[in-house]
This record gives sequence, structure tokens and C-alpha cells, in this order.
Amino acid sequence: MFSLNYGDRRPLYQQIIDRFKELVLTGALKEGDKIPSVRELAAALAINPNTIQRAYRELENQGYILSVPAKGSFIAPVKAADLPKLEELRQKLRSVIRELRYMGEARENILNELEAVYSEEVTK
Repeated sequence: MFSLNYGDRRPLYQQIIDRFKELVLTGALKEGDKIPSVRELAAALAINPNTIQRAYRELENQGYILSVPAKGSFIAPVKAADLPKLEELRQKLRSVIRELRYMGEARENILNELEAVYSEEVTK
């Protein structure tokens, strides 16, 4: 599924979180997909299961996965009513756009990039 970069300054659990988010956001993992158990992923990555458990707990808190007792963990359904998260993401987008403008990026380039990313995600 993925590997870890031991030279990365981010903690291993954060690398796991980031990788799962990337897989969800790119469509590689879809709503309802079962993810490896804590033990399975810990064995595959040769790391302590507590590290995986911490990552899974955080992913669940953020709404990316859900755990079903006696069945496992799955990619969570998208919550249309998650307004606080949507507003947080909009604020991040605004911040990035402002920074790009400050650095001299042309409006057309910013809009083209937004369109390219949106088209890429919609077509998957």
C-alpha cells in the first residue's frame, strides 16, 4: 500500500495519516473500502502497532476512516454537513492564493491550476 521515509522529519504516525489522506483524496481509496488492520499494517511496515493505532485514531477523529467493531476499519463516507471542515479548507485555500499573489503568480496561472486539479479529481 505504501512505505515510510525514515529520513523524513515527520513522525511515522503523521506519515501514515498523510499517506491515507492522499490515497483518499486522489480516489485510490474510496468510501467503504476496508483498510488493513492495525496488526497487518504494522507487520507490513515493520513498526510498532501503537504507531498505527495512533494514526488510525487521528484519521477517525478527522473523519477519514471509521471503525466497526469486529469488522475492521473502513474509508468513511463523505459528510456533506461537515461545515466546520469545509470552512477550514476554504480558509487554507484563500491563504495559499494570497501567498501566490504576493509572490507574483499571475491570476490566470492560479485559475488554470485550480481548473486542472478540479478536472483531474472529477474525472476519476
